[in-house]
Amino acid sequence: MNEVEIADLRRLTEVIREKYNYDFSNYAMSSFRRRIQRVLELYKFSSVDALLKRLQDEPRFVKEFVSEVTVNVTEMFRDPSFWRELRDHVLPNILLNTQSISIWHAGCSSGEEVFSMAILLREMGILNKCKIIATDLDADIIQRAKSGVYPLKNMELNQKNYVRFQGQASLDKYYREEQGKVLMDKSLIEHVSFREHNLVSGAAFSKFDLVLCRNVMIYFNQTLQNNVLKLFHESLFKYGYLVVGSKESLIWCEIANKFIVVNNEEKIYKKVKD
Repeated sequence: MNEVEIADLRRLTEVIREKYNYDFSNYAMSSFRRRIQRVLELYKFSSVDALLKRLQDEPRFVKEFVSEVTVNVTEMFRDPSFWRELRDHVLPNILLNTQSISIWHAGCSSGEEVFSMAILLREMGILNKCKIIATDLDADIIQRAKSGVYPLKNMELNQKNYVRFQGQASLDKYYREEQGKVLMDKSLIEHVSFREHNLVSGAAFSKFDLVLCRNVMIYFNQTLQNNVLKLFHESLFKYGYLVVGSKESLIWCEIANKFIVVNNEEKIYKKVKD
């Protein structure tokens, strides 16, 4: 299959924005192109025109398309050293100044990160002191996160991560197996509110002690990253923490001087100026 042309991508983003209000125009071009290529192959479309026709003829297909384009591969306790840093330093620091912790998982995808956080908080004995909001722009993936049902084959990697994180128990304490699937313990997410929220066009809706947005912004161009980082700055209490993905950074952005680097290796930043 030929490489998708830039002109085709532009047409595609315009139609989706005008008709369905999803704005992909600030996505990093190379990553967006790869994802569109994948959609064409997956659905056996002969061209971008064929994809556009289906998007226009079948509004139901739009949701599926958005899911495919924004798909995030995720795992539990990804980057175990980060989770240790969170448990040993970041959360104890937050608890010096507050009785309860508010946490935002921005771009929560299928929920593995949210369950990891809940397990960590339960092992620290502070899960009931935490208010967690998990958001994503894809309604279907939010439902998947809420359901807490995952393929059993993914658990081997998750378990390895948990061991390297040095968890207190064994990961299988937090789920049960059923017909090749894993059902997570629902009591872990009793205090989690799952919501649809679009980082591209959404506004600040609350204040948090800790915001996690890991491996989401790598798909955005600089303009969009800048806007999203401003949104996070606005959403944090002073001295609150922001965590981004291992390939992401705040150093270059407009509001860089309002944060200090807490841990450069794990990409943890602290807001020091309003």
